[in-house]
Amino acid sequence: MSSAGHRPVHVPVMPREVLHWLQLTSGLTVLDGTVGAGGHCQLILSALNETGQLIGFDRDPMMLAIAERTLQPNQNTNFQLVRSSYADAADVLPTLGVTGVDRVLLDLGLSSDQLSDRQRGFGFDAGGPLDMRYHSAEGRPAAEILRSLDEAQLGEIFKTYGEEPASKKIATEIVRRRKLGHPVTTAEELESCVCGAVGTARTAGGRNPATRVFQALRIATNNELQHVERMLTEVLPNILNPGGIAVILTFHSLEDRIVKNTFKGHQGWHVLTKTPIEASPAEIRLNPRSRSAKLRAARWQGNC
Repeated sequence: MSSAGHRPVHVPVMPREVLHWLQLTSGLTVLDGTVGAGGHCQLILSALNETGQLIGFDRDPMMLAIAERTLQPNQNTNFQLVRSSYADAADVLPTLGVTGVDRVLLDLGLSSDQLSDRQRGFGFDAGGPLDMRYHSAEGRPAAEILRSLDEAQLGEIFKTYGEEPASKKIATEIVRRRKLGHPVTTAEELESCVCGAVGTARTAGGRNPATRVFQALRIATNNELQHVERMLTEVLPNILNPGGIAVILTFHSLEDRIVKNTFKGHQGWHVLTKTPIEASPAEIRLNPRSRSAKLRAARWQGNC
């Protein structure tokens, strides 16, 4: 999907809750580490006056192009968009003349615009070739991972990153097809492969049986958990000014566990959300992707 002229379909998750926990005031410097289509950025900019500034990061150039069009009509010019991982913020911010930030937002969910991109195979609904990379110049496509790893390695990816109970059966089916000369190269083929291994029945919540496998493969393709871990443990303490607040939205237990353990395991953090904030039933009805979201917020008090 080309980003030219593309109108974003993604709806930002828990927008009111995000603004509440960010506690924005005039003059702040805010880092949105996962810009996506710019929905949260738009809200943040509207809460900042001309003395504040917003810096947005994203690994995906398509999403940055969409976000730029979303934010351009804003009368404020106090925002910059950067094609980079949030995990590299400590290196990038000084090049922008920024020595520290007062607020950090990370929305770790996949954008609906990415899921609907038929050129990269992020989701089974849109289909397409199994690429799954956020940037075509970084890493290797998901199809190559499925083609090159052995059965045990694939099973470990599905088990570790997808918490998939049938990980071994699915890995066996992928390798069986590969040996027959039919490697899995598209999203449609991967969904068919999973259903061939575990059946086509959806979960009680209506979830496609291939959901966990797609999640696991995307995480492995983009080294997502390593980026989250590095951001939480190494980068945030170095870029967030004392008294600054980090708000993080996670969408599966692997990410949430990293955030929870980091906030509670370092005395420099004062946890603001004793339990994670979840989307309201009304929001879930309007935006089903919000049903698995958890919001955690903490204030950085500095290295003690």
